[in-house]
Amino acid sequence: MPKTKLGPMALCAVLPTAFLLVFLPLRTYQNQVFSEPLLLTPELLNVSVNSAQQCLNLQWSLHSLAHHQELKMVFQIQISRIKTSNIIWVGNYNTTVKWNQVLHWSWESELPLECATHFVRIRSVVHDTKFPEPLFWSNWSSWEEVDVRDSLGNYTLLIFPKDKLVEEGSNVTFCYISRSNQNNISCSVEGEQIFGEELGPNAFSFNLSNIRFVRITGTNVYCRAEQADVLDGTVLYVSKVVEEPKDFSCETWDFKTLKCTWDPGSDHSSFHHFPTSYTLFESFSQRKEFCKQRNCCTWQITQDSQEIYNFTLVAESSLRKRSINILFNLSHRVHPMAPRNVFLKDISATNATVTWMMHPVGKNSTLLCQVELHGAGKVIQHNVSITVDGEYFLSEMKPNTEYVVRIHCADATYFWKWSEWSNQTFTTLEAAPSEAPDVWRIVKSMPKHYIVTLFWKPLSQFHANGKILFYNIAIENLQEPSRVALLSIPAPANGTKVTLAQHSYQIHVTANNSVGTSPASVLGISGDPGHEEVEVERIKGTEDGFSLSWKPQSGEVLGYVVEWCDHPQDKLCGLQWKKLGPNTTSTVISSDAFRPGVRYCFRIYGLSTRKIARLLEKKTGYSQELAPSDNPNVIMSHLTPHSFTLSWKNYSTESQPGFIRGYHVYLKPKVGECNTDYEKADLSGESVFCKYDIDNPEQKVFIVDNLQPVSFYEFFVTPYTSVGIGPLGPFMKVRTPDEFSHILIPVILPMIFCVLLIMIVCYLKSQWVKEKCYPDIPDPYKSSVLSVIKSKENTHLTIMNINDCIPDAIEVINKPEGRKIQFFGTRQSPTETEFTKPVYFYLLPTGKNYSGPGPCVCFDNFTYNQEVSDSGSCAHTLLPPTAPSQLGVLNQPENLQRTLEKNYRNSLEETPAEETCLNYVSQLASPMSADKDSLPTNPPVPAHCSEYKMQMAVSLGLVSPPPNENSSFSSITLLDQSEH
Repeated sequence: MPKTKLGPMALCAVLPTAFLLVFLPLRTYQNQVFSEPLLLTPELLNVSVNSAQQCLNLQWSLHSLAHHQELKMVFQIQISRIKTSNIIWVGNYNTTVKWNQVLHWSWESELPLECATHFVRIRSVVHDTKFPEPLFWSNWSSWEEVDVRDSLGNYTLLIFPKDKLVEEGSNVTFCYISRSNQNNISCSVEGEQIFGEELGPNAFSFNLSNIRFVRITGTNVYCRAEQADVLDGTVLYVSKVVEEPKDFSCETWDFKTLKCTWDPGSDHSSFHHFPTSYTLFESFSQRKEFCKQRNCCTWQITQDSQEIYNFTLVAESSLRKRSINILFNLSHRVHPMAPRNVFLKDISATNATVTWMMHPVGKNSTLLCQVELHGAGKVIQHNVSITVDGEYFLSEMKPNTEYVVRIHCADATYFWKWSEWSNQTFTTLEAAPSEAPDVWRIVKSMPKHYIVTLFWKPLSQFHANGKILFYNIAIENLQEPSRVALLSIPAPANGTKVTLAQHSYQIHVTANNSVGTSPASVLGISGDPGHEEVEVERIKGTEDGFSLSWKPQSGEVLGYVVEWCDHPQDKLCGLQWKKLGPNTTSTVISSDAFRPGVRYCFRIYGLSTRKIARLLEKKTGYSQELAPSDNPNVIMSHLTPHSFTLSWKNYSTESQPGFIRGYHVYLKPKVGECNTDYEKADLSGESVFCKYDIDNPEQKVFIVDNLQPVSFYEFFVTPYTSVGIGPLGPFMKVRTPDEFSHILIPVILPMIFCVLLIMIVCYLKSQWVKEKCYPDIPDPYKSSVLSVIKSKENTHLTIMNINDCIPDAIEVINKPEGRKIQFFGTRQSPTETEFTKPVYFYLLPTGKNYSGPGPCVCFDNFTYNQEVSDSGSCAHTLLPPTAPSQLGVLNQPENLQRTLEKNYRNSLEETPAEETCLNYVSQLASPMSADKDSLPTNPPVPAHCSEYKMQMAVSLGLVSPPPNENSSFSSITLLDQSEH
């Protein structure tokens, strides 16, 4: 069959007709579809709980969606708590939905999901441009209940959330569930009780706002059921807010490895179970690297010659994510490593050479290195260009000085950063000292010689050029130049003392180290011992020191020297001096040793061309004056009724902490008025005193006059400086005498003198007065009475023997009380007779010169009888004339002596000592009147007794019995008890 070929015109007519036949049915279908709203109800597939994140996870799908259909939709989700009507959250979720797709969405709850039942439902609306407005929501899905309390177990008390991590400053909601019906549950945060609200049966919640960081281990939150004694708690971890990394930078040191560093901000590494991770991502290569450290990360450079890098650093924690970006060219980020093997060679006193090596950076890389030399108080910097190794020559250094050389390098083509410093320390060699020592002297002139004390200041390290070992001193006698004395003083001494004759000298002082000797310092000593008399000028110091000035000297002067002591109050005053040029006539002396209240003395010397110092001026002053430290010791004298004198001549003004300008004399008057020379002053605030000003510090005597007699006055003297007066002390009191007291003094004083003289004489003649007024009881054997006895046989006899004594009478005294008398020669008395009166027994001598019986006068000697005044009158009884014949047998002295000694010893044993009374009977005494009655009527007239024959001491217990036939003695001698 032949084919029919259509022409172009026919084809054009056929195509529109075919298009209409196809398009019109499709258009009709679309109008039918889009004219009705498309309602797609979602179906919830699953609702789960993530307790750790406190999230509800939803899954749903759209089963009514057409095959391969893709629509943009909006899903609205409602969440209720406890009951469906209590809707707590409504939100929309926009997404593109595909056929048979399961959709996922999560909701984070502020309240822990374990504490209440939640309900979820969802609906949707098509929000696609394919469908015209208005939009219609689909029906809600059925409520889906979520309750996890049944899976918690049978615990009595539970608190949620557990171990939650939050950022500082955020808000947190806690809740607890109680399985019992008890309501007495208390909750605390770090020991502070908090209160919540009831969620439902046995469920409560409480909120914490603006949480602050407490400690790394977290904040403790716990609840306690009091009756059941059940406790449950949790830990709330508070983290700093994750910050965006700062100072993000990447660099290389060998074109093989990139090192990226950053500042992570606050440290979050303390919460190891909630770490912050860092990830490095490069966008061109799409490579990702997880960083092992929180502040740096390494990146290996591949061999694909990539030059441009775009890095993103991401910091991510469970709470937040932060990121930062950087773009750079690798060749512009070269940071060389620190130089190595730094070495010094060819070290001398002033020069050295330093060498070092560098780590390889890249092919044909040029480095710029910087060499710094630190030492001698300054820094010298040099720049050197190298490729691998470097070397530099160091010069113009100081001898014996420690230096530090430092080197660092950087890329010379594209400078990015200097490398780290590499250091090396070295010391230059020693050299001879470069400067003469600063020398000064003190010359003390003696009668025939000088004592010169030399001082020098140690050379500084800058000028010593090494360790000073000793100082050489050469003393040249200018009058005898050939005589030079050499001394060597070991270091570190800074002075010495020499004794010189009174001649002119030149002294040379040099310092020596191991290399050589310094220039010499020269001083001259004049042979003229003259003492310069210079007035002392007062100056005033300031905080900056003392400003000194002096008159320029005529003639040639090499310079001036100012001398002072830093510690003038110490024995070692700390001598200091300052040398100045010849054109200088002023200077300021300052020192850290200057103290307020200390007087400093400055001496200014001029140096002649011969280096001889001559004293020009003296100046003294205080860096800061103070008030006087003490008051004078005032002596009061010349007291009169109207005046007295005060003096304080021993008061030293030199030791005071300020210049004494005068004295204030305070006087408290008898009345409130002051004399014309005084002015009123108020010291204590209670009393009024009169003050007199003494403006001359050298006046130390003051007369207080115009006073009232017989009055009390109080006075007080204190010095004053420009700062103030001395300390207030106690007032001295004085009382003026009467006006007429001076008349009585000439009378009273001689009387006192006489009394004192008499007392002195009596004291010196006390022995003589004692002998005259109350003599001692003499010894009968040493009595002066015996001196009258003239012995014919021996003219020199002074003490009588018992053979030479013929007794005349014995006196026996009985006291009125009555005593028993023991007669001589017997142990027992023949008769016991009570005597009331003393009895006298006259023993008549039987010598051939005796003519007959006769009485002898007797008397009492009170010197021997101390109790005579107490015994009453002494009765004397004379024996009858026949008595002598009866006693003739005992007229022999030897018989009498033996008898008396025997009976006297017997009587001492029987007679008490207190009843014994001694009575002396004199041969020349006449009977006392009181005894006349006891005498015989016609007593014989006693013959004149020319001398004593014997003195007797008689004990009261020793009484001779009347003579009888057995008696055989004619005389009795009684001895003193002391002789036995």
